[in-house]
Amino acid sequence: MRDLRFFGLVSALGLFAFVLPSRPAHAADYTLSQGLLPSQAFQYEIRGGVFAHDPFSPEKGSADINAEFLAKLPFAAPSGAWSFLMPRVHVGGMLNTAGRTSHVYAGFTWTYDITRAIFAEASFGGAFHNGYTGDVPRYHENSLGCSPLFRESATLGYRLTENWSVMATIEHMSNAGLCKQNRGLTNVGARIGYRF
Repeated sequence: MRDLRFFGLVSALGLFAFVLPSRPAHAADYTLSQGLLPSQAFQYEIRGGVFAHDPFSPEKGSADINAEFLAKLPFAAPSGAWSFLMPRVHVGGMLNTAGRTSHVYAGFTWTYDITRAIFAEASFGGAFHNGYTGDVPRYHENSLGCSPLFRESATLGYRLTENWSVMATIEHMSNAGLCKQNRGLTNVGARIGYRF
């Protein structure tokens, strides 16, 4: 129950903090027939999925439920092939189904359109977690050292339609050696996204 409250409260606060003021998006405003690259075509995106919880660590053997929200920054993006240089802001969270480390995160996501259907992404930001931060390693717990942590992810995705996509994602969190312990946490999973 503590994990659910932690996840829900911080995710809700993060969504309000990161929804940037801008003109509401309408499907008629952002059609691919206007010559936009797929990653430029919509203002917002929501994603959800399931991840294997750090399958090669002491915490292996459980799953995480993921939810994420992305929004375009209120700046003009470079046109054409250079549009991937303009990131989107993201906020999300991972809820572990077995009471192990859960976390909430925020940062920036860069999207590169390989084709109009296939895309790749990289993201960077930070995460707050409820995992173990002590100096003495524990059985079945990752020694994360401190909170917050740096968070990076990589994604390969496929657009089913203009709005819907599926993705394979790997994420990693660690403190980059800034704390005494730095076991880190790496999750691998699949998600579905909807752009609007």
